[in-house]
Amino acid sequence: MDRICASDIESAYGRKRVLRQVTVTASAGQCVGIVGANGCGKSTLLGILAGMRRPSGGTVFFDGMPARGKLGAAMFRHYTGYVPQEGNLIPELSVMDNLCLWHMDKEKLLWELEQGFLHMLGLKEMCPVKVKKLSGGMKKRVSIGCAMAGNPPILLLDEPSAALDLPGRTEVKKYLEAYKSAGGTILLATHEESELDICEKVYALSGGISREIDRKLRGEALVSELEKGRNGV
Repeated sequence: MDRICASDIESAYGRKRVLRQVTVTASAGQCVGIVGANGCGKSTLLGILAGMRRPSGGTVFFDGMPARGKLGAAMFRHYTGYVPQEGNLIPELSVMDNLCLWHMDKEKLLWELEQGFLHMLGLKEMCPVKVKKLSGGMKKRVSIGCAMAGNPPILLLDEPSAALDLPGRTEVKKYLEAYKSAGGTILLATHEESELDICEKVYALSGGISREIDRKLRGEALVSELEKGRNGV
């Protein structure tokens, strides 16, 4: 059974239909990439999967259960952690203060910093430091740590390597692979071909439609495949 399934998702901004007939699935221990041109709806789709935006059509399922009605909001909170491209941190606060805004159980937070996934992210040593003093890679790790509040089984990432240098990208990739190896599910929207290396499945978004493509496509072959979708081939 799929851990998450977005079935026939539709979304619009006013009269502009951004998503139509978008279906994306991902299983436990799987990373799924979402690619496409700027403005194709990748961020909109992730916002819907995180429960931050309501689709105008279609349904999101978690472990086969529809996330709608009275239990819908709780299901999104339980299943998903979301890291937006622009970040979710308050620069003037310390790393610890930022984590506390998301991790309501202080005792559990301390355990995570000592032994859990936050320890794996290397956040313990950063706790006293103000976010504004961190490198791009460190900030991204803290953003992932905030999104991990409640240990969600699904991590949604919008351009996780954006504005990161090579060491920062390497750091983030290492932690995502560890999360996936522990049974986590990752969906990431990306323009970076290197991020597709950890994906078991890749979807292309174009014209509001999703389609699964060969996950090994790179360079001109990938661009050509994306152009096919834009041209309706």
